[in-house]
Order: sequence, then C-alpha cells, then structure tokens
Amino acid sequence: MTARPVTRRIGVGRTAVPLRGFYLGMLFLLYLPIGILFVFSFNAGTTLRFPIEALTLDWYAEVIGNGPMLAAARNSLLVGAGSATAATIIGLLVSTAVLRFRFRGRGALLALAGLPLIVPFVVMGVAFFLLFVAVDLPRSLLSVAIGHTIIATPYATLIQLARLSGLDPALEDAAMDLGATYPATLRRVVLPLMGPTVVAAWLTSFIVSFDEIAVAIFLVGGDPTFPVFLYGQVRFAQRLPVLIAMAVLLMIGTVALTLVALRLRTKE
Repeated sequence: MTARPVTRRIGVGRTAVPLRGFYLGMLFLLYLPIGILFVFSFNAGTTLRFPIEALTLDWYAEVIGNGPMLAAARNSLLVGAGSATAATIIGLLVSTAVLRFRFRGRGALLALAGLPLIVPFVVMGVAFFLLFVAVDLPRSLLSVAIGHTIIATPYATLIQLARLSGLDPALEDAAMDLGATYPATLRRVVLPLMGPTVVAAWLTSFIVSFDEIAVAIFLVGGDPTFPVFLYGQVRFAQRLPVLIAMAVLLMIGTVALTLVALRLRTKE
C-alpha cells in the first residue's frame, strides 16, 4: 500500500487556508472587467449586452477621426511628460539629499516626499483648487501638471532611493578625490549608473499622471485631459463604443510602459 503524498497547506495554527482558490478568485475579479472591455471594443452594436451581435473594427477607425478625443489624449501626454520630468528630478534630489548628506530633518524630508501616497487624491484636488484660487492661478493644463507632479513625486523618489542606496559611496568619494565637484560627480558617475532606474521612475510617474482623474477634475480648465474627457462622455450611450476602443488602446499602452519600467528596474 503506497502512502499518499502529503500536501502542505499554509494556515494559521491548525486552520488551513485555501490560498489557491483565493488567488484564482482575486485574479478573476481583477481581470474580468478588462476582458469584458476588450470584447465589447469589437462589438458592432452600441449596447453593452450579451450575446454580441457581430464583430467589427469600425470603432477603432473612428478613434483616429475623433478630434476632441485625440486632443484630450494629447493633453494627457503633455501633462504626463511635464509632470513626470519634474517628479523624477525632485525624486532624484530628495534621494541624494537623504542618502548622501547629513542634516537635521532628513526623516521629515523623506516623509514629506511620501506624504501624497497617504493623502486621498480628492482631498489633494480640493486643496490645490483652493490654493490656486487664492494665488489667482487660472485652472489649465499647467495647474494639472503641478498637481500631478506632487502625486507622482513619491513614486519617483522611492524607485530612485532604492537604487541609490545600493550604490557604493566610495565611487563618489573617488571622483571628488580626483578633483570633480559633487554636481559633476552626480552627472558623470551617479547618473550613468542609475540611468535605467531614472527612466523607470520617469515612466512610472508618467503612467500615474496619465491615468489620474481625481485631481485633474478640480484643476483642469477648458482643455480636458483624457480621463476627464472620458468621464464626461460616458453618459452619452451612442459614444460609448468609441470610448471603449480608445480605452483599450490606452490600456495596452499603459501596460507596455509598465512592463518596460519593470524591465529597466530589474536590469540593474
């Protein structure tokens, strides 16, 4: 009589926890809406119901000819690029100051840089709105870019902080012993070693900005970003198929950028 193989299950005390079913259920809930979105982007009908009438690529063709939608996407690209660049620079400066310099308030500086991670974006949107009204700054893509810079800074800071903490400070000391100033050391020694990480931080910040809507709703002016435009158009049923097709395209682009960022972070 052969003994049965013993299957070990993770649990607390004597209570076994069926993690396999939990993980499968979690994956199902996460990816079912995305799968439905992808399927209905090819639906020839304008109603979201099964069974699907027929398959078509017409909605993707209409995306190319939709001027206001493409303008909103362009606005998101501009805001995302600007805020990602600013957040990456701020994150690099904060990381360098915290790890390479000794001064009072280093912990407070790092906590301040990470504060937007725990403050609800709606609260930040209201706060920025009141601030810009107080300083008489009109709502525009610039105001959205400022808000997105703040919320993207923690991501850029943490990504670059992790990489910079793994660099040997002796390399910087050697460069300065040979006569280089610290800014020159950062430019010629630190940045080349952190190149992929800096790009990964920029891509992550860009994705955060491009997909953000809570802050943008309060700060946007007459030129909406794409998430704000999409939110405003959802109430029109006849426009929904084109919005779904555009959402699928943006989802594919976001996933591609995320994979590139992860690849760059794991290369080092």
